[in-house]
Order: sequence, then structure tokens, then C-alpha cells
Amino acid sequence: MQDPRELYQLETDTHASALGAHTMVVSLGGLIDAGNTQQLLTAHLLGTLEHSVVASFDVDQLLDYRGRRPVMTFDRDRFTEYADPSLLLYRMTDAEGTPFYLLAGPEPDYQWERMIEAIRQLIRRLGVQLVVSAQGIPMGVPHTRPIGMTRFASKPSLIPDNDALFGSVQVPGSLDSLMHLRLGESGVDTVGFAIHVPHYLAQMDFGDAAVEALRAITGLTGLDIPVHELSALAGLHRAEISKQVDENDEVGEVVHGLEEQYDAFTEGLKRQNLLATEMAELPSADEIGAELEKFLREEEPDEADEHGKGSDGPDFLR
Repeated sequence: MQDPRELYQLETDTHASALGAHTMVVSLGGLIDAGNTQQLLTAHLLGTLEHSVVASFDVDQLLDYRGRRPVMTFDRDRFTEYADPSLLLYRMTDAEGTPFYLLAGPEPDYQWERMIEAIRQLIRRLGVQLVVSAQGIPMGVPHTRPIGMTRFASKPSLIPDNDALFGSVQVPGSLDSLMHLRLGESGVDTVGFAIHVPHYLAQMDFGDAAVEALRAITGLTGLDIPVHELSALAGLHRAEISKQVDENDEVGEVVHGLEEQYDAFTEGLKRQNLLATEMAELPSADEIGAELEKFLREEEPDEADEHGKGSDGPDFLR
């Protein structure tokens, strides 16, 4: 592996000891980001909180420009602008002045292991103790019901009381997923949130998913990040979605069918939980056996006295 340090350069003269922060949020795109969840969340963070660039990555080594060509502007008789792709590490400050980091940009096409090692070096240098990411995944759920999510972490204690929806499955890899695996292997705490986005909204902006992602991150980290503007944007998205559903009977039928499936699934979970609770309240076989033995010990002398045998009766009665 080539030296990972050659992938990035620090953009500040401030010593690392003065830049330290507990948390790093990673937003590097990926195979899919349903509802543009990660994109909306990142734009909200950069548009709401104070920030400065701490490090930049050499995207020429990481991106396949022909695979996803950057946009250029042609004006009349010449090219005037180039949407230069960038992958940057920002130092952010939340509403209470608590610092954290945001690593944001396009997912690298090349050198995933080297890129992750570069991230690991920066984590150690800057004193980061927790790495967290969030994105949207398409699911067969309606937008009219509570938004779900799949949680995952480098160790179970980071997501207590997690109710796993999936068993063991194989999925296409992404740099984000590999980062969680590799950092976890090296002892770094990582947590990820995959927000469930209705599949029919996968290509649209779905602000509710971004709001859910932000709340999951703040709930985990304790960071104070305002959500008002993102919630207002989500409200506009909901209004537009409702309008389109009302105007298209076919889409309305799809949504109604998903609602019925969702409600049936939820009711099934409630019954399972109720059954589990009722079963948990029943005494165990050992408890029943102990109580029976206690009862027999208490009753045996009385029965013996009634038959006139007392405590000196035959052995089989003792």
C-alpha cells in the first residue's frame, strides 16, 4: 500500500492538540442514498453550523471522472465554470460550542483500503473516539407511517436494545460499510444508521428521512444541532409528495397497499411482544418444582399426624 499520508494534506497550522473532538460524522455517498438523505443532512450541517476546513483529500487519486463526469458550464462561446469535486474534513461547532468533525464528499472509486487508513490516521491524530454515519436505503414502506431505521455498530454495547430487522444477508459493498468494518477491527467505535425510505421516493428529496438521521446522530452523540430548518424543508417535501399521490390514482393504490402491509406487520410485532411478556410473567419449571417441594414439605407432617404415624413413620413417607 502506498503511504496514506500522501492522500491528504492539512489545511490549518493549528496543532492537533487544539483541534481535538470526540465525534466524526462521515458522509461519503455510496452505492445508494435513498431520498437523498445523506445529501440533505450534510447540506443542513454545513448551512447551519460554523465550520472550517481542516484537511483536504487528493480526489485525482480517488475518483473515476469518466464514471461520473463533473459538470461544466458553457456560456455562448466559452467554458466558464467547473464543478470541482472535493473531499474535505471540516471542523464543526454545534449550538453549544462543542466541536466535532464532518468528512464529506464523493465516495472514492479507487484505493478504498488506503483511504480508510488515511481516515484512521486522522482519527488518531485528532483524538476522535466515535465515528458515525447515516444514509437512506429503499424499503417497501409507506411515507404515511413512522420512519424506521437499521442500526449497526462496531460492538453491540453502542446500540443497546437494538431490535434487528435483518438476519445474515449479503449486500453490495461501499466505502462507508468497509470503513465501519476496518475501523471496528482496529478498536475504533463506529455506529451507522440506515434510514428506511419508501422505495417510490428513493430518487426524490425526502426530508423526513434526513430529520430522522439527524435525530439519531444527536441522540447518540449528545451534539446540539438545530433541526428546525430541516424540519421545515421536510414539511415542504411532504406537501409535494401528498399532492403527487392525490393526483395519481395508481401511486395512491401502491401507498394504500403498503399501509396495509405495514399495519399488519406492526400488529404482528405487537402480538409477539405481548406473548413474550405474558410468557415472561409465567413461573419457570424450576420455580414450579421448588414451590411444589415446599408445599409437600409443609403438608407432609399434617398428613402423617392424621394417619397416626407422626415423624417416626416408615422411610417411604419421609
